Amino acid sequence: MTVVSPAAHRTTARTDRREPPPNLLAARAAYVLRGNDTGSLVTAAPRLYPHMWSWDAAFISIGLAHLDVGRAVAELDTLFAAQWSGGMLPHIVFTEDGADEYFPGPDRWGTHELSKHAPRDPLTSGICQPPVHAIAVGRLLEIARRGGAVDRGEAEGFVRRSWPKLYAWHRWLAEHRDPGGEGLLAVVHGWESGMDNSPRWDSAYAGVRPGADLPPYVRRDLRLVADAGMRPSDAEYDRYLWLVEEMRRVGYDPDRVVATSSFLVGDVFLTAIFAVACDVLAELGEEFGEPATQIAALRGWARRSRAAVAATVDPATGLARDRDFRSGAWIGTRTIAGFAPLLCGGLDRAAERALLSILDGPDWCGNPELTAALVPSTSPADDAFRPRQYWRGPQWPVMGWLFGWSFARRGWAERAERHRVEGLRLCSDGAFAEYYHPLTGEPLGSFDQSWTAAVVLDWLC
Repeated sequence: MTVVSPAAHRTTARTDRREPPPNLLAARAAYVLRGNDTGSLVTAAPRLYPHMWSWDAAFISIGLAHLDVGRAVAELDTLFAAQWSGGMLPHIVFTEDGADEYFPGPDRWGTHELSKHAPRDPLTSGICQPPVHAIAVGRLLEIARRGGAVDRGEAEGFVRRSWPKLYAWHRWLAEHRDPGGEGLLAVVHGWESGMDNSPRWDSAYAGVRPGADLPPYVRRDLRLVADAGMRPSDAEYDRYLWLVEEMRRVGYDPDRVVATSSFLVGDVFLTAIFAVACDVLAELGEEFGEPATQIAALRGWARRSRAAVAATVDPATGLARDRDFRSGAWIGTRTIAGFAPLLCGGLDRAAERALLSILDGPDWCGNPELTAALVPSTSPADDAFRPRQYWRGPQWPVMGWLFGWSFARRGWAERAERHRVEGLRLCSDGAFAEYYHPLTGEPLGSFDQSWTAAVVLDWLC
């Protein structure tokens, strides 16, 4: 697609989108969260995602905290109850009612049969997702403390009992997902990044060769999304499932998985989240009197990973990069991951200013064709840009929230407010879509997505 320069054209898309009154949008967001609540957990979306996803649950708890602090706490308690004995938080916690409505389901993963660390009840997948949970717990606590004594007491009690679980989760990542020993954490499946089919993974996936003995399967996602072009292809799914098969064959042992997986990529975005989440968890630990040795470990992991993120920056482009540990190659596709250092810091002042300038420039948030000035999942100027296809171009409201939160934490109040305003502009249709067409604002993927509703609530409250 040809991208028109700002000097040549200025679209009116950002000014002609009618926005409903904030109270109506907030009421609609609350309705979505209540409607997706099964009683024990809030499903990621009513049809396409009928289970609990790990990083979805973290963001969902933030929205729930504005409605009912106790319910927000219960949401994360449900996730932590599914934690593996080694410390990993699994990327899916399966519900009994939806077990047959999503693929791959618990039978395909088989974690309860193959791993001594996996829980038998509830059933889970065998991989993880980005560690945003400490960020969510910290935000939940902030929200609760604006309320009455009951809310404050419930949230503070939750922090005390969940802190050891969060520490064990961070320790698992530091011990089992740092193959280079320098702080750049690796994923063994694109699904672990949360950005399933991002062009970040194309070259690494190309090295995955599904065996002839890949068990047959029937996809269910294509039945629920009208446009199959928005979803990963069948060839991509073959690779996804072959990686699961490789994990099954080593019993989900974390070190054997890292040693044998066809896919092993240092994920700069996940690493940046880990670094800032370690700092947040250390701050909570200091406030609540947790062991000094564990707080020191968190600070050390944060420093190491922050430095690792900074070390990935390409001197030619100024963007951060992933690293394929199998081939040894850097991955330089222009995706949202290129801005990972803005989440966690670590760059010198000149490099950080340069990266912010790129973010504001015409290839990213300053592109005049964008409906909202939020960072797209892939640059519209990159050959890999696909505006309707999942993580290959669309804008994700939850990513807008994450960057806005990070900017606020780093003292960049004006940038944080800009992200809030633009995020609300993107979601003003009230569809609470999973993601949006960056050039038209068309809602895409699943509608009534819980984490979209949750971040909108946080922006409004």
